[in-house]
Amino acid sequence: MAEKSNPDPNTKDPTSGSPNPEAGESRTPDDSKEHAPSTDEAVATDFPSANAPSPEALNPDTNPNAAGEKPTTDTAVEDTNTQTDADVPAASAEQQAEDKPAAKKPAAKAAGDKPAAKAKKEKAPAVEDKPFQEFIEQDYVPALKKAFAKEGIEDVKVNFVKDKIQIAGLSQGDDCWQVAGSWKDGQRKFNVYFPDEDISKQKAFSWATNGAKPSTLESFMIDERRVTLDLIVFYTMQRLNAQKWLARN
Repeated sequence: MAEKSNPDPNTKDPTSGSPNPEAGESRTPDDSKEHAPSTDEAVATDFPSANAPSPEALNPDTNPNAAGEKPTTDTAVEDTNTQTDADVPAASAEQQAEDKPAAKKPAAKAAGDKPAAKAKKEKAPAVEDKPFQEFIEQDYVPALKKAFAKEGIEDVKVNFVKDKIQIAGLSQGDDCWQVAGSWKDGQRKFNVYFPDEDISKQKAFSWATNGAKPSTLESFMIDERRVTLDLIVFYTMQRLNAQKWLARN
């Protein structure tokens, strides 16, 4: 490195032409001259620096503080380079999401799939839909007895039988299913006939008093298209009431 020339205090300011009062004397330190190379190329020197302290600074004879200093060892270097689990940065949320297996999603329903319709409760069959004999024995006869009881008649007898029609001119015919009722020791009798063994088809009615046989076979419920249990009981009691055989008469 070339030495810098010392400015001359008598040098005149180029702008004013007068000596520069601010100019002072400067010189290069002797140590710099001694250790500074005289070439323009980079050359290593023994001049102390921050990275390489002088030997005197490390000598405990000349520097009492040097006794407590310890040179850097390979072990210390290795310790500083050792990583622990705490030093490892936690994986980002995106990375964790990529590492986890994708959760199974429920299969999408097909466009045409519809929720199953609730099963409708099956309606109980009507008593009138029972077989003919079951309906007469299980429903019509018990309901007729209850109707008599409401009228205050307790000694009535009601039977379901298959017998001849006890009317002159008809007694030689086939047996016919009929409901036969009587009370007051047989002084009052009535019969409801079902020649077709079907409550919705032809029906007939007869009555007799004082132990005599019935003389006339009457049509019964000919205007009713649909026969129900309540209707057949109602028409029976209405016909007997017409004879003024019920308690209220």
